[in-house]
Amino acid sequence: MLRKTFQRVVLISSVLMSAWAGAQSLTDSGILPSGDRAIAVPERVEEQTRSQWNTGTYGPIPPSTITGEIRPFGSHLFTGGFSGLRSDGLNDDYVIAPGDQVTLRVWGAIELERVLPVDAQGNIFIPSIGPISVKGLSNSQLNGRVKSAILSVYPENVNVYTNLQGVQPVAVFVAGYVTHPGRYAGTPNDSLLYFLDQAGGIDDQLGSYRRVKVLRQNKVIAEADLYDFLIEGKLVRPQFKDGDTILIEERGPSVTVTGDVQREYHYELNPSDLSGEALLRLARLKSGVSHVLLRGGRTQGPISVYYDISEFPQQRLQSGDELLFSADQRDETIVVQLEGSFYGPSRYALPKDARLHELLSAVAVPQTLTDVNSVSLRRVSVAERQKQSLLDSLNRLEATYLGASSSTAQEAQIRVTESELISRFVQKASQVEPTGRLVVARNDQISDIRLQDGDIITLPEYSDAVLISGEVRVPQSVVFTPGLTAYEYIEGAGGFTQHADMNQVLVIRQNGEVVEARNIVLRAGDEILVLPKVPVKNLQLASVISQIVFNMAAVAKVVLDL
Repeated sequence: MLRKTFQRVVLISSVLMSAWAGAQSLTDSGILPSGDRAIAVPERVEEQTRSQWNTGTYGPIPPSTITGEIRPFGSHLFTGGFSGLRSDGLNDDYVIAPGDQVTLRVWGAIELERVLPVDAQGNIFIPSIGPISVKGLSNSQLNGRVKSAILSVYPENVNVYTNLQGVQPVAVFVAGYVTHPGRYAGTPNDSLLYFLDQAGGIDDQLGSYRRVKVLRQNKVIAEADLYDFLIEGKLVRPQFKDGDTILIEERGPSVTVTGDVQREYHYELNPSDLSGEALLRLARLKSGVSHVLLRGGRTQGPISVYYDISEFPQQRLQSGDELLFSADQRDETIVVQLEGSFYGPSRYALPKDARLHELLSAVAVPQTLTDVNSVSLRRVSVAERQKQSLLDSLNRLEATYLGASSSTAQEAQIRVTESELISRFVQKASQVEPTGRLVVARNDQISDIRLQDGDIITLPEYSDAVLISGEVRVPQSVVFTPGLTAYEYIEGAGGFTQHADMNQVLVIRQNGEVVEARNIVLRAGDEILVLPKVPVKNLQLASVISQIVFNMAAVAKVVLDL
């Protein structure tokens, strides 16, 4: 126990060492220069990142790890993005085939301009030159071959220009596990993605994205793995011929990946490499993932194993396995924030069991400026409970009064008016965000509570003013005068408005404490809040709404206009 306490004190001391340099403790005197004072944090508690139980992060594993529709990796590939992009086949690597057309222009010693078709034997015929074999040549080689043949007959003063004008269209069969198998037209140099997109893409349920074959006369001339294209941009580019077949084979072994990943997918694995390492090359994990739950079936029966992420690459997977990745590394520190009047940094990393007194005893403050007896704390969990309590009160209000029946026409009219008032009130009140203020200082004593991650500790400065707001004629901040009551301050602010409830006057202390204004001694820094009168004749309804208004004023310092 002594060792644990010593480690905790050492950690806190090292974190807060910078706060001691050149500063004074709570019991010393000092003046904080105005330029060095910390900027106050907004009153509203910022929303903190919370655990997502449905992803498996920080918590027990849910009964089912598969929720919603999960599609195969690569299913987004065929959405029409390739069907409208046809190649003209005229790039330098295009291989000339029978049926293509070549434009020939010759000038100088002879003049000639013709469009020459490539015949069935792969030749073009030039008058006075004869047949020239161009079959199998690439587009970039065509001009050199034709020019060489012409110069062999006319060696001087002859210029030659050739251009592949058009290519022979082809019809390619798309078969196997595709949405719409069939025969589709294109050019020899079109991508196989073009033909697959024409066929509606690969069948999401049965087709393979990793085993795509191109057949010519029942022989495989090319194989493609579309994962290579999706991840690395690599794709085989066979030159198609009329009658070629693109065959999509049945999907191979696949696993389902969910949890703390960028996208949930079914991933198809190579049958020769069914390892966790192979899957990690495909799946995109979120930062901080530390564990993976493997669920599946084996010869001995169903299994469910929870691996550290460092152990997972060596694990062998099987088709049908479900993998749930999770960030399950629990942090042993918390981060809290200071606001108000103090020396040093405003954020501190502390042990999870750190307490308020430990922090405050190490934070230096200007004693003559800081009201150390009005320390308060804002906490996310408190704000959430306050918000839920407010919403529950509003739901009960609607359920109780909006559905009530009326026995007379006059009563029905009253009900309509009340319903409109309730609806407007609920709409406004549901938008109020509580501050999550936790009163830790009372009667000059500060409770030594355990701190939580995200806590904001307020060290307020001494104030010389009193704020009067709510249903007063002239809301204002005035200099504190000892001995005056809350009602005298209200009178100095022009008095109550016609909508004010004179029996509902609150005083909010700097430490977050809320008290009624009757028979209390005001202090510098107090805020006087006058609540509105509920404009309904139904006493029970007025009492319920008044209580909700009171609660909102207490937890959010908000007075709604009724």
